[in-house]
Amino acid sequence: MSQYTDMTVVNVGYHSTNYWVISTSRSRLLVDLGWPGSLKKMEFNLQRMNIPISEIKYSLATHYHIDHAGLAQELKDIGIQLLLLDVQVDAISSLEKWVKPHEKYLKINQDDNKIINCNESRQILEKIGVQGEIIHTPGHSSDSISLILDDGKAFIGDLTNISMIEKDKADITLYSWKLLQDHGVKEIYPGHGPVYLLKELNVVI
Repeated sequence: MSQYTDMTVVNVGYHSTNYWVISTSRSRLLVDLGWPGSLKKMEFNLQRMNIPISEIKYSLATHYHIDHAGLAQELKDIGIQLLLLDVQVDAISSLEKWVKPHEKYLKINQDDNKIINCNESRQILEKIGVQGEIIHTPGHSSDSISLILDDGKAFIGDLTNISMIEKDKADITLYSWKLLQDHGVKEIYPGHGPVYLLKELNVVI
């Protein structure tokens, strides 16, 4: 029997942004965290997909932009632990500089986050029941990370589609795509738009 039979992935996204819930027999992990002030919308979408928000124990932002990390503190306040990569710590204060007053953003408390590095991510994820690891994939932003599952799924946030890379960002973004390829990624779960297969891009990395 496959080790992945008890793991499911559901999109609970809204406002053109994908938010992924990975469920295992041990726990649930939310990948990307909603717009600020939209907790009721998040709860509604979770309920619509038969996922009680109380069953989500961990959250992970692929990068700290407002549409991907806006609910981080609100989710923490209801008991969901934030997994924060060490390469993302400085991005939190940068995010706060761009927030507008009407966006109802709740400042992220940095005293109680679970700060981890990519090298130890597999061990942390295993405790949740997720077989995979987190890698640093800069390009869209310097703090961008990707969650890679051992079955070939990759949650890449807003890493620029390889077929649309701007020339001035080619080196770092191509580096990140090469990392994904080297890790055996087959299926891409982006921050916006539909899921697609890496081979569908028909681009040599």
